[in-house]
Amino acid sequence: MIAAGQRYRLPAFRNIYVIGAGKATAQMARAIERLLGARIAAGEINVKDGHAAALRRIKINECGHPMPDQRGVAGARRIAKIASAAGADDLIVCLISGGASALLPLPTPPITLAEKQKTTRLLLHCGASIHEINCVRKHVSRIKGGQLARLAYPATLLTLILSDVIGDDLDVIGSGPTVPDRSTLADTRAILRKYGIGSKVLSGAQETPKPGDKIFENTRNVIVGSNALAVDAAALEARRLGFRTLVLSTFLEGEAREVGRVHAAIAKEMRATGRPVQPPACVISGGETTVTVRGKGLGGRNQEFALATALDIAGLHNVMILSAGTDGTDGPTDAAGAIVDGTTLARARALGLNPTESLRNNDSYHFFESLGDLIKTGPTGTNVADIQVILVP
Repeated sequence: MIAAGQRYRLPAFRNIYVIGAGKATAQMARAIERLLGARIAAGEINVKDGHAAALRRIKINECGHPMPDQRGVAGARRIAKIASAAGADDLIVCLISGGASALLPLPTPPITLAEKQKTTRLLLHCGASIHEINCVRKHVSRIKGGQLARLAYPATLLTLILSDVIGDDLDVIGSGPTVPDRSTLADTRAILRKYGIGSKVLSGAQETPKPGDKIFENTRNVIVGSNALAVDAAALEARRLGFRTLVLSTFLEGEAREVGRVHAAIAKEMRATGRPVQPPACVISGGETTVTVRGKGLGGRNQEFALATALDIAGLHNVMILSAGTDGTDGPTDAAGAIVDGTTLARARALGLNPTESLRNNDSYHFFESLGDLIKTGPTGTNVADIQVILVP
């Protein structure tokens, strides 16, 4: 078997184990089963509810996301046990995709799951970035921030990663369970202070293994998919369809509604002047925005992005904007995102909907559900962050 140019002589290993977590890990596990078949001695993965697949040798454990739950803790404990039992002549294939941070909850005593859930909820609602959230997660876990590699040492460990993180930072994706951690316990304390979160989780917080630690001698981390690859594929298809195409960025982040307004401004510029791309034009971006939750509605960052965009392109002829998560789920909803055009607000008001109030209440889901403009794909089997598309025919 060859991974990123490195050969693994399978007959040299006594046992091969498969472990992992993430929204896309079930499909990754199917591919590994086709590749390794009967060579797999045992395996278990934690996946989000509804994101399972039919596997023969690797056990699937469905559990909660984005809020970790007790099923996740039980599965993470069994995964840690498999890693700990492996010896120097064994191979562990670890599969990590976006969502692994929530799906591998194994709090450090005396931290409880309830305390970890509360801290996670506060960080998600205050608009903290994924880098900040995962920094905290790593330092209150027995498995994240390189600590799964510590459990697996001295076995050979190959981690295959689908990246949903801007810049593909290995120690941030899934909170880097098999990657040396560059963040520190001091960083964790600073993040909690920044957002005014006084949390009991610090009672069990610990430092994580750093670059140069011997536990990573037999570990290799390989990115097998990313947002940049998805955006490039979308751009290729857009050109095939006859659009003049520009990739704006794959490093998109910030408050969803504000980033949405920037995209609306680009659409208006193209319609008015043909800049930065002359129609028929397609502008594609990717990344992961955040939402500071102030209302009590239902939605996700892509739906909020789309709703903010709709306010600014109202009445604009022949413009369409899409924002969607590549995993098929946006926030705590069954939609991947939403699509808007210059008629969205007029159609909404004809139904008695108030777009400004929906945005204020973070209730983009019900707004777009009433219009029939939600994008519903179901779980896609992958997870490489979000994609935004501006079309000006």
